[in-house]
Parts: sequence; C-alpha cells; structure tokens
Amino acid sequence: MQSPAPHDLILYDGVCGLCDRFVQFLLARDSSDRYRFAALQSSLGREAVMRHGGDPDAVSTVYLIEHWGTDREQAKTRGKAALYAIDKLGGGWRVLGLLRVLPAFLLNFGYAVVARLRYRLFGKLDACPIPSPATKHKFLDAETK
Repeated sequence: MQSPAPHDLILYDGVCGLCDRFVQFLLARDSSDRYRFAALQSSLGREAVMRHGGDPDAVSTVYLIEHWGTDREQAKTRGKAALYAIDKLGGGWRVLGLLRVLPAFLLNFGYAVVARLRYRLFGKLDACPIPSPATKHKFLDAETK
C-alpha cells in the first residue's frame, strides 16, 4: 500500500487580515488537499519556525514547509513561500508562480513593503479565525500562545 503524499505546512500571522485572506484563498483552491495551516503564534508554529532557524516572535514572515513531518522537510519564507504555494495550486495560478525566478532580494523587498503595511491596509483581527467544520482538519494547531 502506498503511503499518502506529505502535506506542505503554511505558517501565517493568525491575526493579520491579509494573511487570513491568503489562507482563505488557498483553502478555496486547494483541490488536491496539499496544504495544512498553523498560526505562527501557535505552539506548533513557534516550534516549526525555531526548528528551521527563524525567530518565533517575528510574525511578519510567512513560512511554507514542504513535506511537513518527513525527513525531507524544507522551509521557504516570505515571497518565495507565497509564490510556491500559489504555483502548486496548478492551473492558471502557475503563471504567478513564474515570479519565483526573480532574485530573492527583489521578492523579499516587495514582501517586506507589504508586510510593513499589512495591518494598516487589511486590518488586524482580534483573534485567529475559527475554521469551518469542512476545513478544520487542515488546521494543525488552533491554540495560540
């Protein structure tokens, strides 16, 4: 029997309006059930960030951890993480994934500008939104610090 394909874990700022929209965007289009999610503020999110050499108190960086829970785990951050996630949705979304060929410093500069303005432009939530019953299995750690 073949084991199921590993999931990719997306770590995001659980109180950021833009981050929540990004998660909802991915949820609506993840027809292959590829992604799992956790807030950076959750115990699982903090542990994963530390394991991959990041600062668990810096919640302005999105992480995508490929092959979550396997010995092939690999972390992508910022713009590369967001573009990778969109690209792996397949279909027409792959066109946006082509931006991954841009140098990391350009992607990270653009990402940093948006990250600095995200609360002003998209708001800050009082708490991490509660997932719907249909998507609850995709959220690995709903408890935050």
